Amino acid sequence: MQRVVVFGNSGSGKSTLAKNYTVKYGLAHLDLDVLAWQDTNPPTRRPLNDSATKIEKFLEENQNWVIEGCYSDLLSLVIKKANEVIFLNPGVETCINNCINRPWEPHKYKSKEEQNRNLDMLLGWVKQYPGRNDEFSLTAHQKLFHEFIGNKTEFK
Repeated sequence: MQRVVVFGNSGSGKSTLAKNYTVKYGLAHLDLDVLAWQDTNPPTRRPLNDSATKIEKFLEENQNWVIEGCYSDLLSLVIKKANEVIFLNPGVETCINNCINRPWEPHKYKSKEEQNRNLDMLLGWVKQYPGRNDEFSLTAHQKLFHEFIGNKTEFK
């Protein structure tokens, strides 16, 4: 059984790594972005219970999986079921460059243009990672990583 949790800052490479694991090991893939947000303008977080229900459904339907995201509140719901944790922590500058060069994510945006309209907001968000004190922060991710007992790797 293979159950992998991947987390880190926006632009750290979570989706790329998770997709590679999906192809290489035949794992089901859950990107927490698709269930963490409501389709509102501006986007607002879905209630935690709603997201938890969707996560639980994914876990019931899939024996082997990779789950990725930056939401420590949602990750804490699945991390105890994982047998491997990967913390991508390449630094803010790498994350910024990855965001600038990221391909269109059709599961999140209707077009590349729509995705690019959010780029300035995303870059500001990425820069705040080390100083934030929320569920998306470096501090929250370090806590998840350090508390996990099992096979874990941090990539800097």
